[in-house]
Amino acid sequence: MPDWRQTLHLEPPRGWLNDPNGLCYFGGLYHVFFQYCPTHANGSGPKHWGHYQSPDLLHWTFTGAPLHPDTPQDKSGAYSGCAVPCGDTVRLYYTGNVKHTGPYDYIRTGREANTILVETPDGIHISPKQVLLTSADYPADCSLHVRDPKVWREDGIWKMVLGARSLADAGRVLLYHSDDGLAWRLARVLEPHPAFGYMWECPDCFPLEGRTWLSISPQGLPHGETENQNIYQSGYFELPGGIESGTPGPFTEWDMGFDFYAPQTFEAPDGRRLLIGWMGMPDADYHNPTEALGWQHCLTAPREVTAGAHGLRQRPARELDALADGAPSTIRNGTATLPLPCRLQGVAEGDFSLTLAGGLHLERDSGSGLVSLRFTRDFLGSGRTIRRAKVGNEPLRLDILVDRSSLEIYLNDGETVFSTRFYPDEPQVPLVAEGLPLAVQPLRPMEFCGMQKED
Repeated sequence: MPDWRQTLHLEPPRGWLNDPNGLCYFGGLYHVFFQYCPTHANGSGPKHWGHYQSPDLLHWTFTGAPLHPDTPQDKSGAYSGCAVPCGDTVRLYYTGNVKHTGPYDYIRTGREANTILVETPDGIHISPKQVLLTSADYPADCSLHVRDPKVWREDGIWKMVLGARSLADAGRVLLYHSDDGLAWRLARVLEPHPAFGYMWECPDCFPLEGRTWLSISPQGLPHGETENQNIYQSGYFELPGGIESGTPGPFTEWDMGFDFYAPQTFEAPDGRRLLIGWMGMPDADYHNPTEALGWQHCLTAPREVTAGAHGLRQRPARELDALADGAPSTIRNGTATLPLPCRLQGVAEGDFSLTLAGGLHLERDSGSGLVSLRFTRDFLGSGRTIRRAKVGNEPLRLDILVDRSSLEIYLNDGETVFSTRFYPDEPQVPLVAEGLPLAVQPLRPMEFCGMQKED
C-alpha cells in the first residue's frame, strides 16, 4: 500500500478530521484546532476538537483532543467555532450540537444549537463550559440550523457572526454585539434578496487592506460549468460599509478544486491574514482510500490572503519557503519524476498541459480561457472527475504544492486556486509537462510530533 501520509498538511493520527476551528496565535505558538472524530474514520461518531500547535508553521505538535462533547448542551457534538486571545487565556466559542431521538426533520424540529464558551491557557487544558445562547435566543424566523460562531473585538465592542438557515430556507448571517463577550444582543440579520442558497455555514468577517470581507460556506447554490461545481461552496463577499450596514458585493469562490470547504482566517503576529481550510467536501460522491487505513482528510497548508484588484488572492504562507531542499531543476516540454513533497513553478504563455501519475491533468485552452483539472485514472482520483475555472488567455503563473496525496494549485498569484486529494500508487510521481518551462523544487517534510497520543 502506498504511503499517503501527508508531509506538508495537518491530518489526524487516526479517525476523521473536518472543519478548522480556533485558529489563533497565542503564547508564542500558532494554535490550530479542528473538528475531530477520533473513533471513526468515516466521521460517524461524536465530533470533538483536536489540537495542533507550532512555533513557526513548520514544526507541529499534536496534543490530543482537549474539547469533548460531554454535557447535555453539546452531547451530539462539539461543532465548529473560533478562538479569541483574551489576556492570559484564549476564549473558544463553539456550537454545541444536540439531536433528540424521535421522528424529527432536525431542521425545524428535534435539534438544539447552543453557543458555548470555554477558556484555555495553553490549548490543552479546558475550563468549565458556559452556555451563552440557545436556540430559543435566535430570531424566531430561523430554523434550528444556527451555528459556527466567529468572534472578534472591534472599537471596544465584541462582535460575533453566526451562520444560519431561515424557516424560508434562505442562508443568512446573524450579527451580535456584546460588551464583555458573554452577554450577547442581536444587531443585524444579513440576508440577501433573492436568497443565495438555503444555509450559510462557517462565517468569517475580517478587515484587509482597508476593506471588509465576509467569508461564508453556502449550501444550495445552482451548479455551473465553471462556478459552484462542488456539492457545497466556500467563498466571500466584499462588504463596502462594513458588517454593520454593508451590502454584499459579488460572491467569489475561494477554491475551484474538489477538496476545499469551511475555511477560517486569523491574524499572524506580523499582521498577515492567514487562511486554513478543510481539504475535504461534505456529502461528496467521491471518496478517500485512507479511510480503509484508519484516517481521513487533512487541512490545507496555511495561506496568506491579500487584496487585489479582482478580489482576494492566496499564496502558500512564506514560512513554507524555508522547506526548499537544494537547488530546483527545470523541465522544458519533457518528463520528470517528482520527489514528494515538492513545489512546481512556471509561466505559461498560451496552451499548456501537465500530467501527473499518468492520470491527473492540468490544462489550459487559451482559446476559451479555461483551465481544467481532470482525472482519467479512477484509482488516482477515487471518483473525482473534472473541475474548471475561467482565467483568460494572458500569461499564466503557476505555483503548485505537491504532497504525497494532495495538490494545491495557485494560478496568477492565487487569484484562482484548485485544491484536490489524489492517490498515486507509487512513492514517486511521473510528470509530463508541455507548453511551459517548469521549475521543480524538492521540499523537506514538516516535522510532526505527538501523533502517537491517539494511537
